Amino acid sequence: MAVLSRSDPEVYDAIKNEIGRQRSTLEMIASENFTSLAVMEAQGCVMTNKYSEGYPGKRYYGGNQFIDVTENLARDRAKKLFNAEHANVQPHAGSQANMEAYFATLKLGDKILSLFLPEGGHLSHGSPVNFSGQWYKIVHYHLDPETGTLDYDAIRKTAIAEKPQMVLCGYSAYPRTVDFKAFKEIADEVGAIMLADIAHIAGLCAGGAHPQPFPYADIVTTTTHKTLRGPRGAMIMCKEKYAQAIDKAVFPGMQGGPLEHAIAGKAVCFGEALKPEFKEYAKQVVKNAKALADELMAKGFKLVSDGTDNHLMLVDLRNKGCTGKEAQNWLEETGITANKNMVPQDDKSPFVTSGIRLGTPALTTRGMKESEMKEIAGMIDKIIAAKGDPAATAIARGDVIALCGKHPLYPELKW
Repeated sequence: MAVLSRSDPEVYDAIKNEIGRQRSTLEMIASENFTSLAVMEAQGCVMTNKYSEGYPGKRYYGGNQFIDVTENLARDRAKKLFNAEHANVQPHAGSQANMEAYFATLKLGDKILSLFLPEGGHLSHGSPVNFSGQWYKIVHYHLDPETGTLDYDAIRKTAIAEKPQMVLCGYSAYPRTVDFKAFKEIADEVGAIMLADIAHIAGLCAGGAHPQPFPYADIVTTTTHKTLRGPRGAMIMCKEKYAQAIDKAVFPGMQGGPLEHAIAGKAVCFGEALKPEFKEYAKQVVKNAKALADELMAKGFKLVSDGTDNHLMLVDLRNKGCTGKEAQNWLEETGITANKNMVPQDDKSPFVTSGIRLGTPALTTRGMKESEMKEIAGMIDKIIAAKGDPAATAIARGDVIALCGKHPLYPELKW
């Protein structure tokens, strides 16, 4: 970044400070991860200069022969990773991918059945403040209040009663395995399209640590960061019968020129995910999450559903006498980055919450394993028990820095 350091030292300093922050903190936000340097190089390449409206072989601008190469690589690799019949890698973000999938298959005002947002759903699955809740009629299913897990019999009854045009399974804070086959059976029974939003678990699906949504899902949306460990962006995959409608919904329906530098980064990411070592990574993410969850529960923390099957866990802090907002702030002061999160039957607002969400993808990328998860659980226990005490915070900060030093991030970058 020598050129940037000279041309815009203010932006350069912000980037340098952000690298320092990432290196010296424990990133435990479940939706965050660290890309490879190869992904970052691709995303920062000269393809950012090119307009390429349309699709490979059918562009509206000339000079796209090499752009077509990378986009085709991304599409072919995505199909291979997820056993998909069709892939569109142009969506800019997860919410846009969902918008485009709805636009391709539904009419405004059609009914979507999805999980209730405070119980682990997503804004783009029907929140009243989001386009999805304003353009479509939303009905929700709920987690079993006793187990904190999906109740497929109850979901089926709701679907039969409501007769939605789309049944959606996809979550931002659900710690258990999703039964895609069960959702497909429910959707088929009521004549609905089944959409699986696998943004959080895409890397686990690709790496064999969670079941794949195909062949059951009709449409699959996902982000390409999170557990997939790629650049910030998204894609839509679908069965061939929906391919033309999906492509038209993305362009020209909702987007103009695609971000081909980001698509180059996606191609690199998918190539990495096809390698055998990525399977080991995905399995280790789950092993780490289970180890962290078990140790937290051993220390008296209440976890929604009493554990996890994937990369994340929801910690209900009501028995610890603090809010999610307080815990997030105390943890951040010591260098542990997490996020406050609502839990089922939460009586706090989304700005306060009764819980926090923790994830292991980024820690696993740094090479941490089960022993480090137990160590981190001990840190979290002490930090929350100390409730922001300055002396305890200072000690915990030292412990975090020491652990980060044992697992350096981007050691190839000599700055």
